[in-house]
Amino acid sequence: MKRVAAFVLLTMLLIPGVALAGSSTDAALGLGAFAVFNQILSGTGIFGAFNPAPAPVVVQRPVYVQQPVYVQQPVYVQQPVVVAPPAPVYVAPAPPVYYAPPAPMYYAPRPVVVYPAPGYWMHRHHARFEHDRRHRD
Repeated sequence: MKRVAAFVLLTMLLIPGVALAGSSTDAALGLGAFAVFNQILSGTGIFGAFNPAPAPVVVQRPVYVQQPVYVQQPVYVQQPVVVAPPAPVYVAPAPPVYYAPPAPMYYAPRPVVVYPAPGYWMHRHHARFEHDRRHRD
């Protein structure tokens, strides 16, 4: 049995390029292969049928169910109480309310910003360019 496992291991090691991936993938595949190899050698894998593990022992605990206890309570009936209606409530009228006129409010006009016409800067630049061109020639 050990010779077969050694032969399979050597055969797997001699096959080049089984897994060509990044280093993290290689490490994960190696750890997975190591786990499978350990299971084969320890007898929990394919070869476990020749040497089966003993069955686990199951101990069942007794179940105790507590029965509910019913206690009958005495019933009390209370006699109705008659209450006289309350006396009427009188509300005095409220005094009249006078509102003062609101204080006058003054609004300042919004500020106005005046910009030059859109073509002003272009005209100024063009005029400067023409002026320079005339005096250069």
